[in-house]
Amino acid sequence: MAYTFDRFPEYLDRLRAKLRIAVVHGGDKNRDGAVIYKTHNPRSSKTYEKVARDIADSLTNLGFQHVSVMADDMTLPERLRYKGIHLAWLNTGGVQGYDPVCHTPAILEMLGVPYIGHDPLNSSTLDNKHVFKRELQALGIRTAPFMTWHPMQGILNPHTNPRFLTTFKHYRGPFVVKPVSGRASLNIAVVDTLDDLADAVAEIHRLTHNTALIEIYLPGREFCVSVCGYVTSRGGVLRKNSEPFAFSSIERVLETDERIFTSMDRKAITASRLRALASEDEEITGALVALGKQVYWDFGLNALVRIDLRMDEDGNLYVLEANPKPDLRRPKGEETSLVIQGLREYGMGYEDLILSLLVDRLDYLLTYYPQIIQHVVQLLAQS
Repeated sequence: MAYTFDRFPEYLDRLRAKLRIAVVHGGDKNRDGAVIYKTHNPRSSKTYEKVARDIADSLTNLGFQHVSVMADDMTLPERLRYKGIHLAWLNTGGVQGYDPVCHTPAILEMLGVPYIGHDPLNSSTLDNKHVFKRELQALGIRTAPFMTWHPMQGILNPHTNPRFLTTFKHYRGPFVVKPVSGRASLNIAVVDTLDDLADAVAEIHRLTHNTALIEIYLPGREFCVSVCGYVTSRGGVLRKNSEPFAFSSIERVLETDERIFTSMDRKAITASRLRALASEDEEITGALVALGKQVYWDFGLNALVRIDLRMDEDGNLYVLEANPKPDLRRPKGEETSLVIQGLREYGMGYEDLILSLLVDRLDYLLTYYPQIIQHVVQLLAQS
């Protein structure tokens, strides 16, 4: 079968009836049979099951007749085989252990099951803030100066440590101290003095059993932008664009007592905590979109990512981090998400985004890697 994107509306009719999709959420290591031995997850565990069900319900609303929701644990391969799953949608941060975001895509690669989500290398790179920031520096993309510290290196003395003095030079604070791998702004501290840094670093390790990242505190406005692939759906009408789709350029509104954005686990994200950028912010919006697309291209991404940025006192934008699994919850009442909030500006709704992500992934695989998804190609060839 010679694939062409122009025929995708026809392909969708076939896929809606035949494609078996599994939306995978994070597993619970405390459930019987989930793991062999329970260990530790430094990333802070969360199943994301409610959001997985939002995605699954959306796929059903879009007409897909065979959608399952599955937990990410050691029983997943057998359940995928039993259900005859053709495609997985990853909405999981992993079950336990270090670098958990890359575990499931690696397993699916081994099983030969295609998926919507980042590949194992990009999953781990994006989720490990220090690795991501080193890549940014190598690419010439501005990020706050930083270093890492682990107790195996001893007790940090910022007054004498050569790495610290080389990295921060004459800067004496404030600093942001956070886990190298984390979620939802949890376990982050703003430290004002050099003398408090060692305790803050030790506390990060006590909480996460992982390395701490120390970076300059940027006092300016905070933003985010979401970026996904080349295919978009507007009102169900598909279009393949010439570049990645960057959207939801949002300013995070900090309250007077907030120095960093409060975790969504402690305070729900509502429209009052976000500000859509207006016409007077055109220059900022352009910069956010350009940076988002640059990260998407330079890191070789092919799945949704949210880029978080902040300004210094002179108004220069710095990339803070990237979220490889941004929140895709369906807006309900006052609650929304940083990704979904800006869709309306583009004439898109929640179902449009879900369809965009699905079709973009299939288009990417059918265009460049049809040999590894022959089971999907066969579905399209059937009348």
